[in-house]
Amino acid sequence: MTSWISLLAVLAACAPQVHASCAYGTHLHRRADVIHAPKFGYSAANVRHPIPLDFFFSLSYPGPANWYNLDPKANELCATGHHQSPINLADGSFNILSASDLNIEIPNFTKGAEFENLGSTVEVVTEGLGGKITIENTTYHLKQFHFHLPSEHIDNGTSLAMEMHMVHSSEDGKLAVIGVFIDLDDGAVDSYKFRETRKGKTDTPATKSTVVTTVLNSVDKIATLGQTTHIKSLKMSEIVSLLNEGDFQSENVKWFVSTRKVSIPTRTYLKARSVIGYNARFPQNVPGEENILSLVADEIEHYDD
Repeated sequence: MTSWISLLAVLAACAPQVHASCAYGTHLHRRADVIHAPKFGYSAANVRHPIPLDFFFSLSYPGPANWYNLDPKANELCATGHHQSPINLADGSFNILSASDLNIEIPNFTKGAEFENLGSTVEVVTEGLGGKITIENTTYHLKQFHFHLPSEHIDNGTSLAMEMHMVHSSEDGKLAVIGVFIDLDDGAVDSYKFRETRKGKTDTPATKSTVVTTVLNSVDKIATLGQTTHIKSLKMSEIVSLLNEGDFQSENVKWFVSTRKVSIPTRTYLKARSVIGYNARFPQNVPGEENILSLVADEIEHYDD
């Protein structure tokens, strides 16, 4: 059986990281009537040189390496946490949990859903539409799903075209996030298959996704910050069937990345890329090991000495 992978990632410990990637529309970042431009970013634009040694990037740099500096007190674990995401999904970096321990319920969105441009990503609003998962007797309600380009997590050294994050929140404020790799479908019989290198697994082809294609084909209608549009009916049973084919693992803020992936036409990807641009973080160390930023900062300080 194809498996799901969990990252032991404490996203809630890093506020901008959560806001950028997962938490909009949850208790950590309430949905607003007016969408304002994000204070963080993903690019390396506006880096000042020489690099300051207090944290080697200046405040003018909005990218992930500087999210700590945006609020050092609140975001300390962005630079020091040992369970940050994303990571390279290689052997030894994840655990497995049976799908029977996870109950996914997402109804078809027969009346469609709102699709909006947050500046940091594009997002489908699903709050109140009935989607939920249940883990160890705790129910997490589906609040939204959004997209990263390219994929944030790395599949055993390989980056994929995109990644979808399905964000759930429990009544007591815990988050559970499901990540799904998105590959490109060029129509060829022997199109790229997901390279499954984990013991006992076989190569699994991507599943063409009508849901993801429908959503991203509307992205040109929300090409600028704050724009919204209504997407037609979404048959979410397609996604549920895909998710239920896997195994799962969870801990703390629950992070799941599937070894099953979906695919979209290349033309749909190009349309999405023209709006989303680049919004992926750099991969972190294996959960439990030292934060990449701490390692780099230590090296810079050592070099300066």
